[in-house]
Amino acid sequence: MPPSIREMLEEQERQTLHPRAARSEQSRGRVRPEPEDDMRPVFQRDRDRILHCKSFRRLKGKTQVFLAPKGDHYRTRLTHTLEVAQVGRSIARALRLNEMLVEAMVMGHDLGHTPFGHAGERVLNEIVKGGFHHVQQSVRVVEVLEKDGRGLNLTAEVVDGIQKHSKGKGNVLMKGSGAKALTLEAEIVRLADIIAYVNHDLDDAVRGGLLKEGEVPREIRGVLGERHSARLATLVGDVIRASDLERGGHIEMSAEVHEALLALRDFLYARVYENPVVNDEFLKAQRILRELFEWLRADPERLRQRFRVRPRPGESVERAVTDFVSGMTDRFALETWEEIVVPRPWALV
Repeated sequence: MPPSIREMLEEQERQTLHPRAARSEQSRGRVRPEPEDDMRPVFQRDRDRILHCKSFRRLKGKTQVFLAPKGDHYRTRLTHTLEVAQVGRSIARALRLNEMLVEAMVMGHDLGHTPFGHAGERVLNEIVKGGFHHVQQSVRVVEVLEKDGRGLNLTAEVVDGIQKHSKGKGNVLMKGSGAKALTLEAEIVRLADIIAYVNHDLDDAVRGGLLKEGEVPREIRGVLGERHSARLATLVGDVIRASDLERGGHIEMSAEVHEALLALRDFLYARVYENPVVNDEFLKAQRILRELFEWLRADPERLRQRFRVRPRPGESVERAVTDFVSGMTDRFALETWEEIVVPRPWALV
């Protein structure tokens, strides 16, 4: 009997991937074991499951930097995800690591993000008991919420990559960060995320008139380059050259480029993410999420009757409200808030 397409693809991995790469046939598996697919190795199946889930489609309506942007060319969480995937796969291919695993991790890494970007995350973190973080919510989405409460039943490696991608203002390199990943591919995703967002957020800030590209400090431009494409080429190339997998090393960067990357991130925090013009709009957005959350939590029937959402067995109303509100798109949050808060003129029929 000839080998299946999946077995042929697994053989390609054995023949072409680096000895330290994660191989599909050696996956730690799923919480609920499943029969193998005839055509797709396990990480490809995971990528496909995420790509076709509802939470992934909603990323197109969630803010990256600008609140519910009206221009066609500003990034959203969806386009951010695609750009991270491109960066991650470029690095993985050059290092002979598992591109499909990287892509699966990337496709799921921001599924738990709130509407209105990090401003939405901050307000939920304030009002939800025990706090809120998009990483934990992304894991909850793929493990619990999707597929009508059955979850996507992803492999351990993909869930680990989703869980380990976030850095905040902390160390972007896995080495010395205290965050241990199961795979080198997860380390790639952690770096690909920041490489993508500092570049596209700078591009969007220039498009939005918040700053000019020449205002980026000269020492940063001197290391990373003057333009979007040059910066990407510098950062991706540096990761590939600095990662010494033959000696058991991590996915790394040179000291000079790493320092310039952190400096660019700090510059964006000062000039874009915490810019008063942007921040004023996000304060309004935070008010909207806060009022939506409190309105739904005050009466569980509102959640059930209006949106046909019920708490999961053994879970609280607040948990159901958190899942529902964090899953909203910017537009849906705005429309729902307007419907429940803004009075409508009386019309006699």
